[in-house]
Amino acid sequence: MNTPDAQRPIPVASSSTASRRSDLPGRITLILVALLVGFGVLELGLRAWSGYLLTWPNFVLEARTVLAGRDAGRYLQDARLGHLPRPGYAAPGITINAQGLRSTGASVAPVGAPILAVGDSFTFGDEVSDGETWPAALQRLVDRPVFNAGVSGYGFDQIVLRAEALAAEVKPAAIVVAFIADDIRRTEMRRLWSADKPYFDLEGDNLALRGVPVPPRADPQSTLTFWQRTLGYSLLVDFVLRRLDLLHNWFGDHVRVHPAGTGERIACALTGRLAQLQKTTGAPVLVVAEYDPVVWDDPSFAAEQRRLTGGLLACARRNGLATLDSYRAMAAMPAPRSLYVLWHMNEAGNAMIARAIKEALATVVKP
Repeated sequence: MNTPDAQRPIPVASSSTASRRSDLPGRITLILVALLVGFGVLELGLRAWSGYLLTWPNFVLEARTVLAGRDAGRYLQDARLGHLPRPGYAAPGITINAQGLRSTGASVAPVGAPILAVGDSFTFGDEVSDGETWPAALQRLVDRPVFNAGVSGYGFDQIVLRAEALAAEVKPAAIVVAFIADDIRRTEMRRLWSADKPYFDLEGDNLALRGVPVPPRADPQSTLTFWQRTLGYSLLVDFVLRRLDLLHNWFGDHVRVHPAGTGERIACALTGRLAQLQKTTGAPVLVVAEYDPVVWDDPSFAAEQRRLTGGLLACARRNGLATLDSYRAMAAMPAPRSLYVLWHMNEAGNAMIARAIKEALATVVKP
């Protein structure tokens, strides 16, 4: 017996509906062509306005090639640390001595052992001259030489390895280990800004050093993705990413080996290595948190940076290390943002950091 549903006629698509469906590929093609034409008009207009109409470089490749050329003169390849300042290198305002350390100016008459300063570009003193870095300012405040062993671009893992490598040679009275929050993230990488680096794996409560010997820097041509090989020629893409402040990963060549957040555990474990270094050398270790300028521009960013640095400083204290959080001293200044050049501390900012470090060292270093 037929049911009412069985007797109901099956609807047939109208001719207009079928026509619309058959036109769908054409409509999509038309939209894509319109987008490409619009993109092309904007690209040509921007190039005519910017003076790039007759020049079509790959902006990503160009940036990486310039960086590789600069770093080839400034750094030496190192199988354990990735790269080190080149002994004897000199540029306006920058002098690297025969030991591969940045000059801190005229050395004071030595009274006891020196202070060893390790860290990233904030310790090295990017954007300021030799005498304007915080290690140079610290040297003028204390009765000891200060060795500036900071290296731009280092992660917290490389900073610790640098301290270990130099401590036996320098025999310091104290070791100052400075970092910014981004150095914690850098421990999650095996390549930063096209330069390969060592990294650590967590094996239970232990750390295993990986990536050594560190390979030489790769040819910039070999580091581009498909999109960088194609869209890298677009001035419009470059313009948009620049305005959105997204060029860091577009121009930079970074290779991650650990999930985001793993660096917090790695950095915490690395303070255990610093504690061992303190024990074997007898030199007290002071761990110092510094801050990049965005902390003073963006409250939410500042909160995350302070969480990261606070966690690492807490790990250092649990391992018996002295710590210094420079945030409080900077926040007490009338205009903390004025203590920077563009990204790094200016002479006044570095002088303030040096004063804070001197006070902190006074409690742990024997006269």
